[in-house]
Amino acid sequence: MTTVHPSGYAVHRVVNLIPDSDQSILNMTVDDARNRMLSDDPASVLGIHGAFALVAQDGERVCLARSLNRPLRYFLAKEAAGPLLVVSDRIDTIHRFLVSEGYAHQFHPTYTRMAPAHHVTEIQLIGCPDPNPTYRRFFTPPMGTLPPDLDTIGQRYVEAVLTELREWLSRIPDTEALGVTFSGGLDSGTILLCVHDALRQLGQSPARLKAFTLSVGNGGDDARNARAFLRQTGLEFMAEEIAVSADAVDPLAASRIIEDYKPLDVECAATGLSLLQGIRERYPDWRWLVDGDGGDENLKDYPIEDNTELTIRSVVSNRMLYQEGWGVDAIKHSQTYSGGLSRGCVRGYAPARHYGFEVVSPCTSSRVISVAEAIPFDLLTEGSTARLYELKGEVLARGIRLTLGRELPVFPKRRFQEGSMTDRTFQQVFGSHSDLYRHHFLDQYTTA
Repeated sequence: MTTVHPSGYAVHRVVNLIPDSDQSILNMTVDDARNRMLSDDPASVLGIHGAFALVAQDGERVCLARSLNRPLRYFLAKEAAGPLLVVSDRIDTIHRFLVSEGYAHQFHPTYTRMAPAHHVTEIQLIGCPDPNPTYRRFFTPPMGTLPPDLDTIGQRYVEAVLTELREWLSRIPDTEALGVTFSGGLDSGTILLCVHDALRQLGQSPARLKAFTLSVGNGGDDARNARAFLRQTGLEFMAEEIAVSADAVDPLAASRIIEDYKPLDVECAATGLSLLQGIRERYPDWRWLVDGDGGDENLKDYPIEDNTELTIRSVVSNRMLYQEGWGVDAIKHSQTYSGGLSRGCVRGYAPARHYGFEVVSPCTSSRVISVAEAIPFDLLTEGSTARLYELKGEVLARGIRLTLGRELPVFPKRRFQEGSMTDRTFQQVFGSHSDLYRHHFLDQYTTA
């Protein structure tokens, strides 16, 4: 489409490489969702439920918006007739399109941009030089509005997860098998129990549900914890362990697939790819998986000591710090990658797409995040990091008990990539690679 701007500039091409069939919107059509993006009220985008990465155009005005669990990237190229905007969920897809159009010389991966989650990114295609995009926030959950009562907080949080799951499950055919990527940890354990309960509430059989647990090499704590969790909850029939060799975990391949080089995300993605490959080999037609991604971010369950830029004050006082990073107006916000889980969502999304899975991540929804942001973390922790680290287990255990009438087994926290293997295997797989990830990712374009 070509439109003439009043100034005389030609608004040339917008190429959207994300098909509408890739959208997983639960409560409206894709066109209805696009109309909301073009509205004068960005908060109307909050009414779009599900997972989406959308582009909407009105003349020279182009709007982009996405849910927290989907990446959305774009690149502006120059043509003789005017600017060319290319949109995709992947950097390499943008690159291939530009090569096919004869514009490879204009491309560099760091020139691509990520639309940040929870904002409508607006671009005016009015010629050269290109103006910076503007960001209109559509999700601003109030902070600290819940009473400092852990029973109330836990119940509200688990109820929100259940509501989100029921909305998803009502759209998935009841003939489809369901799997939870399951470590036996707090998030995956909460999700497994909630999916089981939601299926029963919907009158569907939990027999279609499996708990997939990864064991790398000689295995790690996750396999033992998963078996203990299922035994304690009477759900052993769901157990499905995927055992792989250490050689099957390839961090350099993971860096290429997620198109990023942050060590923790690469490690998580490499481990996840091994699990997904194992599931795909065992079940060629499996499609639907559910995970607990976003749970750590919601309940602020990361070791602050691992990041010298953080204090407990910054963690409990900044809105959605772990979901969004420091925010789009901050100096350290990456235009190429965004920040927080807004950047890290690729660690789950890209591996799942690579193996043909659809993944539901209820903890990344605005419904669940709203409850998490309403938790009065400052009052509950009183400046104590030890108290902050205890909160998640208490909140989820109480929520499961009050909402489902079950006891949530609680095991010591370990990251997915660490819990799926021994410490020795972890060093063998990841110990010598972290400084290579950036070079490996960029070299595929500089040497092309």
